[in-house]
Amino acid sequence: MRLFLTFLLALTLAACAGPQVRGTGDLGLIIERASGHVTLVDTTTRQPYARIGGLGDLSHASAVYSRDGRYAFVFGRDGALTKIDMLEAKVVGRVIQSGNAIGGSISQDGRIVVAQNYTPGGIKAFDAATLELLSEVPAEYAPGRFSKVVGLADTSGNRFAYALFEGGEIRVTDFSDPKRPATQRFPAGSQPYDGLVTPDGRYFLAGLFGEDGVAMLDLWQTEKGARKILEKYGRGEEKLPVFKMPHLRGWSVAQGKAYLPAIGRHEVLVVDVATWKEVGRIPVRGQPVFVMARPDGRQVWVNFAFPDNGRMDVIDTLAGKVVHAFEPGKGILHMEFTPRGENVWLSARDDNKVLIYDTTSFARVGEIAADNPSGIFFTTRAARIGF
Repeated sequence: MRLFLTFLLALTLAACAGPQVRGTGDLGLIIERASGHVTLVDTTTRQPYARIGGLGDLSHASAVYSRDGRYAFVFGRDGALTKIDMLEAKVVGRVIQSGNAIGGSISQDGRIVVAQNYTPGGIKAFDAATLELLSEVPAEYAPGRFSKVVGLADTSGNRFAYALFEGGEIRVTDFSDPKRPATQRFPAGSQPYDGLVTPDGRYFLAGLFGEDGVAMLDLWQTEKGARKILEKYGRGEEKLPVFKMPHLRGWSVAQGKAYLPAIGRHEVLVVDVATWKEVGRIPVRGQPVFVMARPDGRQVWVNFAFPDNGRMDVIDTLAGKVVHAFEPGKGILHMEFTPRGENVWLSARDDNKVLIYDTTSFARVGEIAADNPSGIFFTTRAARIGF
């Protein structure tokens, strides 16, 4: 009996001395665009726990996560695809897959990571476990002519929707057989510049730079083709100057309405998602870039293009107006809500900080030093379609 108790005590002590076992649901990373680093963060403690360098050009970099949130896949502007173990805080895989890339996505089943590329134009599919190249789909829209790919988003059934900027198309590629992908092509309009999938996964929308309006494809009924909605969405007849094109991936849907950044105007557009008709406009203090809803949909936070990129406006979706306006820092580029929305994290590029705010009191509750921070990506994205 004494021997057994001694063994049990030794086993308990050994377990206590081992690595800490923890989940990944409250982790994330901050892109440090100028230095090629990412800072790994814990959203519960609001603290960094590791910093990883050597990731190359991270301007306009983005990240997606494995289904369990254990691994981050970071897409660099220089074409690098880097796999990071969020628990071990180290790089576990890296490939240079193109000359100029602009983000990527991960399949519904989590087995395939797809990168979208400017140069050469097209998409590439990789095994999420090994980063082995599985297949490539060139964005050839005419003989010998290749387009930049934008707006790549995962959809149901291991399909990916994306747009061709020069090609004026929306495409849907099915990777059910990842080594033999099948692609559908749909005319979309002039110069689609970004895209998103609605939260229910049904619609893919692509903003049009070359004309007013938005191209929309019903992913449940692709045989109907793409159609144009919001035909007045754009710069309009006045052709107002646009300091930065808004990110469609930063649109929000809350309370049955979509909140869109107006192009070249100091307004947020409100659209009924049942009819895709504009039902209102909310004045704000600059040209909106990101229009992001708190997870419960009660608030929409808005940041702006230069020269107003030190400002933030908060819209109450019940009141239909701005209820809080403040200047948190210099060069606010991105924002990310914690999983249940009690905090929002803002990247203040020119202050070299990430600022953390309480979304009820609007008080600042923390900050993290970061070198020219831009994108903030939390592991809760792992469970969301279109991210």
